[in-house]
Amino acid sequence: MDISIHNSKEKVSVSDDAFAADFNETLVHQLVVSFMSASRSGSKAQKTRSDVSGGGAKPFRQKGTGRARAGTIRSPLWRSGGVTFAARPRDYSKKLNKKMYRTGMRSIVSELIRQDRLVVVDEMSVAEPKTKLMSAKMADLGVTKGLVLTDGLDSSVYLAARNIPNLMVMDVAIVDPLSLVSQDKVVIDQAALKKLEERLS
Repeated sequence: MDISIHNSKEKVSVSDDAFAADFNETLVHQLVVSFMSASRSGSKAQKTRSDVSGGGAKPFRQKGTGRARAGTIRSPLWRSGGVTFAARPRDYSKKLNKKMYRTGMRSIVSELIRQDRLVVVDEMSVAEPKTKLMSAKMADLGVTKGLVLTDGLDSSVYLAARNIPNLMVMDVAIVDPLSLVSQDKVVIDQAALKKLEERLS
């Protein structure tokens, strides 16, 4: 299939397998959930009664005090005691094989094209790392909330875009499903498009 280049009569030819796939909503949802789950730190931790220091001796005798029997001052019922069902560091990531991931990414990119949300430009660059220049370029492309994909991270483009609200700049080699589906428009230059095609083929 051919994709039009913005403000040009030229078109760039790309693979139908990568950019004309059917939209699989279930798989895309699974892809996004998997990515978000893997992003969780899972570092929350609390102490059980065995982890809390102290409490080795029985605080008072078993009978005759009129109080409820107690074996340790570190019981979850006591102040400064352990937590009953303590949180432990855990891995939230969900298994997703490479074929499913690639198919899901094809589905997302193909749907972006069908919805006219993928904007292909000849080259993504700015003369200077100035926010004003990048804002003017995005206005020309009709992008208010978007993702800019480049082949390698251009420092000038990154610096020019980092102060613009709702605009992300990312290397196409590390683009993820959440970044693609969460933006209104995805701007990509020809070099990055070819690299993305290689990644999805």
